[in-house]
Amino acid sequence: MVKLIDVTLRDGQQSLIATRLSTADIIRVTELLDKAGFHALEVWGGATFDAALRFLNEDPWTRLRRIREVVKRTKLLMLLRGMNLVGYKHYPHDVVRKFIEYAYKDGIDIFRVFDALNDLGNLEPPIKVIRSLGAELQVCLVYSVSPVHTIEYYIKLAHDVIARFEPETITIKDMAGLLTPYTAMELVKELKRLGVKVNVHTHSTCGLAPMTLLKSVEAGADFVDVTLSSLSLHTSHTPAESLIAALKGTKYDPGVSLEVLYTASKVLWEIRKKYRDYDYALNASPVDITVLKHQIPGGMLSNLMAQLKELKADNKMSEVLDEVNRVREDLGWPPLVTPISQIVATQALLNVLSGKRYAAIVTELINYIEGKYGRPPAPISKELLKLIKSKRNRKAHNQVINLDKAIKELPKTLAKKFEDYITYALFPEEAINTLKKIYGVK
Repeated sequence: MVKLIDVTLRDGQQSLIATRLSTADIIRVTELLDKAGFHALEVWGGATFDAALRFLNEDPWTRLRRIREVVKRTKLLMLLRGMNLVGYKHYPHDVVRKFIEYAYKDGIDIFRVFDALNDLGNLEPPIKVIRSLGAELQVCLVYSVSPVHTIEYYIKLAHDVIARFEPETITIKDMAGLLTPYTAMELVKELKRLGVKVNVHTHSTCGLAPMTLLKSVEAGADFVDVTLSSLSLHTSHTPAESLIAALKGTKYDPGVSLEVLYTASKVLWEIRKKYRDYDYALNASPVDITVLKHQIPGGMLSNLMAQLKELKADNKMSEVLDEVNRVREDLGWPPLVTPISQIVATQALLNVLSGKRYAAIVTELINYIEGKYGRPPAPISKELLKLIKSKRNRKAHNQVINLDKAIKELPKTLAKKFEDYITYALFPEEAINTLKKIYGVK
């Protein structure tokens, strides 16, 4: 028997409708999903936190508590970006600690934790907090394809993860849909030999995901990630209903109710129509085989397309995608996952539009080279290091706010609960704007 984790309301909506689902719409679907028999529902983390603030004027903490109120049978899971939490830079330890403590208090059962560079040192602080709370831990191996990222690399990484953290589960996090069926089979079998539970998370971007999950299940995966069919495929995930039907009556049968999912999927399809303006699938091919080369995750790809359209440079897309691979090589082959994917894609865009590589350099790329995001998988290009040294400009751009500073700076009229201080420490400007609207402060 394999167990299914539903990621519709976090990664599914992030992949296809720019994370725009309102809390009210999420609750409608969550009530149904809770009855289906999933092992867990991924409902929080990733981009859902800042999207709620930035675009919906909603409090993400209130969303989590409301979900917890209606979900009575199923575990709730969140995606945590290590020291980046739900943001795009490393936050102070006190912010990391309190964020995790309050996420657990407000309803999260399982923390799925990753570091964009697979730097285990960056995972140590958040995992210590998770362990102290007694919450369930999944540690991700961020999957990529490069001269560095081999099966041997991932087996060694898994050995190190198990020795250091003893997680309940290791998740193969394939954010761009690069994992092929037989590679998945080999990797899952090797990981199972280490005596740990294995979860497989892969996207449908290039059409491989359903086959990859089937082979993963046959290889012994304990869990696999799926979405409701009405928010699946394209850059999202394998449709739950299809996989359940394929496994029905076999020893792998996950025991999830298709009848409940038929209803949930129908409700979600009607809801999805309200978000047409953000729907990636309306303007893209259902299969993008070029992702095997450029490796950009779906959410980032749609942002890049929007940026080029705004700049009236749509015809430059293929050049930018080629440049992404060159920048990635220069940076020591980092996996393209948040926040690294944003850094690499933005730099590639600048390189192409300026007509000269690294004529302008984004501040975050300098921070990356200075080690502020962790240790790269391979050495950084010597030429780029030399160029950065000559251009280095230490701006206060990456200054972070600790909790003491947040408590001093956030007006009491905007801090009705402790979580508001955490929100301000993570996203100061967005927090002020949203909390004013929520609390009716001018």
